[in-house]
Amino acid sequence: MTRFLDQLGKGAHVAVVRLRSLGDCVLTTPALYLLKRHRPDLRLGVVVEPRSAPVFEDNPDVDDILPPSASVLLRYQPQLCLNLHGGTRSLLLTLASAARWRAGFAHYRFSNFYNVLIPKAQEILHVKRKVHTAEHIASAMFYLGVPQTEIPRARLYARPMHSSTPYAVFHALASSPLKTWPAERFLELAAFVRSRLELEPVFIGAQGDNLTPFEGFRAHTLPLQETKSVLAGAALFIGNDSGPAHMAAAFGVPEVVLFGASDPVVWAPWKTHAETIVSSGGMSSITVERVARAAGKLRVTA
Repeated sequence: MTRFLDQLGKGAHVAVVRLRSLGDCVLTTPALYLLKRHRPDLRLGVVVEPRSAPVFEDNPDVDDILPPSASVLLRYQPQLCLNLHGGTRSLLLTLASAARWRAGFAHYRFSNFYNVLIPKAQEILHVKRKVHTAEHIASAMFYLGVPQTEIPRARLYARPMHSSTPYAVFHALASSPLKTWPAERFLELAAFVRSRLELEPVFIGAQGDNLTPFEGFRAHTLPLQETKSVLAGAALFIGNDSGPAHMAAAFGVPEVVLFGASDPVVWAPWKTHAETIVSSGGMSSITVERVARAAGKLRVTA
């Protein structure tokens, strides 16, 4: 297998471009760990939008968190720029880096602009099945020269929120109505969790989200850094397939995650005790009883 990492000098700068999805950012952290463990001398910078930057804060595998700025990236002077996003903007940033090695997956649009083309994960991992997003991202590191090994859990760092009572985090929002379970069912489920599992329901959202339907319980819109702390201290997570579900998995929190439009094979919680529920006829086809049974299987109680 090609070992491009062997061509990087000691202490070389490596820029990893990771734009857009919060979940993708979280699921990039296992790959960063593998890279840094193999070449701890490299100075690793992650190019990320400010709203997702807290994912990488306090991570010992990340030396620098860089804004998606062409001028900043050029000054960083990476020898290798690895584009893990694949969109037009991330391509322009990769080119602007002036890196000797510009790496991206071969199936990306405009792949002729990269001089290191990474095959599909199935070819690298020698499998024919669908792969999880964490496997897909980590496979890039294996292609570049990291010895192939087990892909670890995602890595987030935060001090757990102090609470006098054990609590369950509910994330009832999602990026699309096709991925969102009805609010009234979340409320019914929260009542079940409080009475049967003896966990205090806590509904969370990002700043600007509308949590008015859930004001009968503790409900908080929080910056991402505080969201990490709330999730780190949770006894249970229940929610739609979304970025916070992947964050909770990174802290090893047991989860029930509801899937509508997305594929659980690709997006299931990575390496935590979890129950995934897939809708057969839209999210409204998932009953409260079904989710309650799934939560019971996790055997989480106060």
